[in-house]
Amino acid sequence: MKKILLLGSGELGKEFVISAQRLGCHVIACDSYAGAPAMQVADECEVFSMLDEAPLRAAIAKHQPDLIVPEIEAIRTEVLLDVEKEGFEVIPSARAANLTMNRDRIRDVAVGLGVRTAKFNYAESSEELLAQAKAIGFPVVIKPVMSSSGKGQSVAKTEADIQASWDYACAGMRGDRKKVIVEEFINFEFEITLLTIRQRNGQTLFCPPIGHVQERGDYQYSWQPQAMAPDYLKAAQEMAEKVTADLGGTGLFGVEFFVTAKEVIFSELSPRPHDTGMVTMISQNLSEFDLHARAVLGLPIPVIECVEGASAVVLADREGKNPSYAGVSAALQEPGVDVRIFGKPTTRPFRRMAVALAKGDQALERARAAASKISVHVS
Repeated sequence: MKKILLLGSGELGKEFVISAQRLGCHVIACDSYAGAPAMQVADECEVFSMLDEAPLRAAIAKHQPDLIVPEIEAIRTEVLLDVEKEGFEVIPSARAANLTMNRDRIRDVAVGLGVRTAKFNYAESSEELLAQAKAIGFPVVIKPVMSSSGKGQSVAKTEADIQASWDYACAGMRGDRKKVIVEEFINFEFEITLLTIRQRNGQTLFCPPIGHVQERGDYQYSWQPQAMAPDYLKAAQEMAEKVTADLGGTGLFGVEFFVTAKEVIFSELSPRPHDTGMVTMISQNLSEFDLHARAVLGLPIPVIECVEGASAVVLADREGKNPSYAGVSAALQEPGVDVRIFGKPTTRPFRRMAVALAKGDQALERARAAASKISVHVS
């Protein structure tokens, strides 16, 4: 039995815990608050800030895990670099966790490998942000170098928007780095997430591309497969393989691309299951969580089978505690629809609380219709 220390216990971590336990693993779920989704199904749990070096080291020393699996970016990744040298295995690798914790570092890796990205630069003040935005040309997209689920991301259309974008980015930052990335606005036809699986036998596998739509920098709905020209898909796969091979290790990566009328452009990368990939819980024979678990455990992965599927999020609209859900029965009356409620103990405006899934014809329309029937109520 493998012992896994899971760093981050959100809804993606919860599904990973279930997949890992089905394969005989013992999982300790960690997060900064009690009752996080993955803690509800894990074998053990620990509550501490993973940006705090001392308790992170203490948890590793206490549990002596076979595998350390980060589920979020907000981790004191220098600790992971140290413990990997001591013999602990970090998934996919400590270097990958360290580099992808910050958008500037992974973007620099991609550029160094010759991968096509949007024009970009960095800023550490609103004045510097204005200068860089002028150099790139408006409109520009502004993101904290460290955040999650699109927090702090905005589009500045003119110079007048810069101060508000800077303030919004600072409010949405995670960690202790007051730094943003500013990049050209890409007029893309669609965005994809290419789930890329690095196996212990050296092989790399790809799931069919996932299309998705974002609002406020956060995914709202996704579908699989996204139709795209074979040469564009091949270009995306080659870029994904190049970047993930450089990062090293094993596991599933969520690699995002912009697809324009003329080319495919690398956007971002997560060295773990991706929120847009929740669609795979209904569209694939093995979900992204199953694939991640098999890859990190070195287990065989069969041919990945895919049917038309879609996901649509259910959001909270206010702050509160002890949420309850109305409309679930109505949502589930539609054939081919499933609902996953994450079990988060608190809400805030636009917090993702559940997801509706659908498969078959017009899956996206049916998933969105199902999600619209569900409402979140708080005390």
